[in-house]
Amino acid sequence: MDEQKTGLPQYPESFWLASAEIPSSGKLTADLSVDVAVVGGGITGITLAYLLAKEGQKVALLEAGRILTGTTGHTTAKVTAQHDLIYDEFIHHVGEEKARLYYDANRQAMDFIRSTVRELDISCDWAEEDAYVYTASEQNVAKIDKEWKAYEKLGIPGKRVNGIPLPIPGVLAAVAMTGQARFHPTAYLSRLVREFVGLGGQLFEETMAKTVEHGSPYSQVVTEDGHRVTCRNVASCTHFPFYGAGGFYFARMYSERSYALGVKRTQDYPGGVYLSADTPPRSIRTVSYGGEDLLVIGGERHKTGQGICTFQHYEALEKFAQETFGPAEIRYRWSAQDLTTLDKIPYVGRPVASERNAFIATGYRKWGMTGGTAAALLLKDLILGIRSPYEELYTPSRFHADPSVKEFLSLNADVAKHLIAGKLEWVRRDPEDLGNDEGAAVHVNGKRAGAYREPGGALHVLDTTCTHMGCEVEWNDGERTWDCPCHGSRFSFRGEVLEGPAKKPLKVIR
Repeated sequence: MDEQKTGLPQYPESFWLASAEIPSSGKLTADLSVDVAVVGGGITGITLAYLLAKEGQKVALLEAGRILTGTTGHTTAKVTAQHDLIYDEFIHHVGEEKARLYYDANRQAMDFIRSTVRELDISCDWAEEDAYVYTASEQNVAKIDKEWKAYEKLGIPGKRVNGIPLPIPGVLAAVAMTGQARFHPTAYLSRLVREFVGLGGQLFEETMAKTVEHGSPYSQVVTEDGHRVTCRNVASCTHFPFYGAGGFYFARMYSERSYALGVKRTQDYPGGVYLSADTPPRSIRTVSYGGEDLLVIGGERHKTGQGICTFQHYEALEKFAQETFGPAEIRYRWSAQDLTTLDKIPYVGRPVASERNAFIATGYRKWGMTGGTAAALLLKDLILGIRSPYEELYTPSRFHADPSVKEFLSLNADVAKHLIAGKLEWVRRDPEDLGNDEGAAVHVNGKRAGAYREPGGALHVLDTTCTHMGCEVEWNDGERTWDCPCHGSRFSFRGEVLEGPAKKPLKVIR
């Protein structure tokens, strides 16, 4: 693909990563003994490590790369319990009591973030605004009405309205959840990291945890370099669990890509954070930080490895921004990957009941700011032996007949389809056919392979068989990555693992 057309080298980072100073630390170089090993340097891992350090626990926080550079650094950063049109669905699928618990857990997470911002006086663009889900489609008005009835039944503060403050034409109905918020996530979490270290916590970056070896009363987290962290408790707060005690999470979750633009704001903004209930979805909010006034416009989700030419998703968002807000000066482009569970409720807690001192947290869909914080608050209680009203709601071992069976069958049928299709695909191109800054599936020695030629001409040729379960990865031209359409693993153009569940790199052919 033509480099000038994509423009991606001009926008290498999300706004959250480009505009905040993120603490750094060295890698683990020796064995270590602590009370708790927390694996994963996103919002859940950092918040949990901070909470436990405040309780006097000796904590080590391990991150395979740099902290905050994964999904947490590529969010839209809404702090809200309004997670799309979800409460009517929850009432019907898991019952009114659990639907109310889900709301309460996320409201308490929002309250925790608010109080922490105030207590530590964190400069992170914290602003409280109403959150809206709106529709411009006649067929979705009934869904808005059902959601509002769910709000009334659960006692959720809000309102049902016929329009929204934004100049979006054709809006017919919306449901608003009052008193929600937005913030700058990496500015907030960077401060929590400094507080954690100040409390005696130990942070190790570039330290990949590979497995857990259980013992009594101590377990050991074994790193890729062979070092061991001995601990009473271990928490996997990585995007995809690095350890799941045989929970088969790759078959119980699916991954989606979504896209965002940071657009320079040139006119007054009426307030509020917004999400459309229509397809394709649109997410809108404002941010003012470091002298910049931007709109963050997101959407265009699709299953990982199953999108069209991924740069077209950025182009669609740019067109929407121009149609809604006028000429758009794009300052940042980024994308994120999110995991969704069978029933849309995260998996948080003990992977299996027999392993009392091992915990996981994953599957926040696109709502990691409150979802990840709620997970950290729950894991803190479980690790300290405090009873929580949310334990049963989030337990990873749950399986609801409705809708889990349907989603499980659909998800794994989709995996089988792509596994077979990838093996049968006939590829005609040769690696030498690629232009600079172009990637594609190619034909090498009678077999399917993948090639990418860098802007300077260097050619990388890989085996496209995913090292997780053997599906064929697809080229993502928007991010210059190889993405697996079956379980969401992602690899760099050099073959390194960027996202699990795969743990081994793609094989290099040349």
